[in-house]
Amino acid sequence: MATNTLSTEKKFNWGGGKSPFSVSYGKLMMWIFLLSDAFTFSSLLIAYGFIRYSFQSPIHNLVVKPFDHLSHDFVQEMVEKTKYFVQDHWPSPELVFNHFPFIHGMHLPLFFVSLMTFILILSSVTMVLAVEAGHRNAKSEVSKYMLMTIIGGAMFLGCQAWEWTTFIGEGARLFGNPYGPRSFAALFFIVTGFHGFHVFSGVVLNVIIYINVLKGTYEKRGHYEMVEKVGLYWHFVDLVWVFVFTFFYLI
Repeated sequence: MATNTLSTEKKFNWGGGKSPFSVSYGKLMMWIFLLSDAFTFSSLLIAYGFIRYSFQSPIHNLVVKPFDHLSHDFVQEMVEKTKYFVQDHWPSPELVFNHFPFIHGMHLPLFFVSLMTFILILSSVTMVLAVEAGHRNAKSEVSKYMLMTIIGGAMFLGCQAWEWTTFIGEGARLFGNPYGPRSFAALFFIVTGFHGFHVFSGVVLNVIIYINVLKGTYEKRGHYEMVEKVGLYWHFVDLVWVFVFTFFYLI
């Protein structure tokens, strides 16, 4: 009888082991999701690297540096005359992405994308502050910093929409590229679009969390773990952009 009782207790009352990392189920699942997403972005960027280096590199010094003080239209004219953008040379990001809103006729290489990067990194800082405030159960501070994060994400999406519109207006398509190899435009739209979708998803999640913070949902629970979970996703999106920025605009 004693043996049977012991077997029954082992069968029905075993509570399992303890988490070796002392994390909740929700945060563990978020980490697993981010790991799988990291593989997807890594595959896209590795593919970009292979395709990028299958073409000849652009010759930056011959075109960009001598014309820094000249107007954008003149630079474009000189570029066309020297046939700088050709099919067997990968285009220089300094010449492709040299526009800035409301400023015309100036050659501003990568100024706008640098502003986009600053906005997204700043939104990551406000998310850190929101998580820290959540640890102190400071509802007003959590709501303030969450709102700032949402505004930062929306500004980044607006900047990306302007960049896409400008690039498309110059003739770039998924299957066509006026700046040289067709694959340049295709990879640009696929990778930045995929990242932009992640930013959009993050903004939507942040809005939902923000509304719940205002309603006092997490205050009633006694913790703001949901803010921390969404924060993990937002930091991942910011980190991925650093790699996208490096691959597309610097290399």
